[in-house]
Amino acid sequence: MTLLSLENLSVTRRNRAILNGISLTIGAGELVGIIGPNGAGKTTLMRAALGLIPFAGRSSLAEMSPRAKGRAVAWMPQSREIAWPIDVETLVMLGRTPHLGAGQRPQDTDHAAVEKALQRMELTPFRNRTTTRLSGGEQARVLIARALAQETPLLMVDEPIAGLDPAHQIATMQTFGTLAQEGHSVLVSLHDLGLAARHCTRLIVIDKGRIAADGPPLDVLTPDLIRDTFGISAFLQDTPQGLVFQPLQVVG
Repeated sequence: MTLLSLENLSVTRRNRAILNGISLTIGAGELVGIIGPNGAGKTTLMRAALGLIPFAGRSSLAEMSPRAKGRAVAWMPQSREIAWPIDVETLVMLGRTPHLGAGQRPQDTDHAAVEKALQRMELTPFRNRTTTRLSGGEQARVLIARALAQETPLLMVDEPIAGLDPAHQIATMQTFGTLAQEGHSVLVSLHDLGLAARHCTRLIVIDKGRIAADGPPLDVLTPDLIRDTFGISAFLQDTPQGLVFQPLQVVG
């Protein structure tokens, strides 16, 4: 089952090509990491795929109606600011909006989805806390929970672990992995190559607006690619506990 299909997707801004000829598909049960240096086009790719910015080419998600898209994909952008002083449970319930009709109150299935999302992000004790009084990392977890509560086949998240402590970074990636095992798919942009290597089933490397590599982490993270794309050397080893990736030094 294809959850996202991009064909020759390109984005140009102010006469400058940001993305050029991106084609890919994402099926069920994948945890796909989008990696690349700053300015490579990772966020632009996700926003264009959702139809949030103008693009040339084709995106299967951008062709959907807003309501159909809301049931097909949950989106969490980089922005972590929560503007309204509402409690955690109410904010997470907003993820159920695509499943509710006009004026319809949440049903038992909606409350169950919210409860599951709160538990997954270890937020059950926070349910009655005011979101604007939480720390930045806690707010990030609330926003991830809102996306999880949407219960869509595809979850797209842009730098979700930024600002989280190491334990919650790992826990969040494990949650994404569990979703993939359950048949959902997650497309996540990451700067932490160690977490990407360890948890993702597939990596897509974006460099200079193009796909530089696409495949399993062990196949993608070659010494040449790491040097040419990121300008570093690194230690990479497949262990019984999974891949271990550690940047070592900047190389010319």
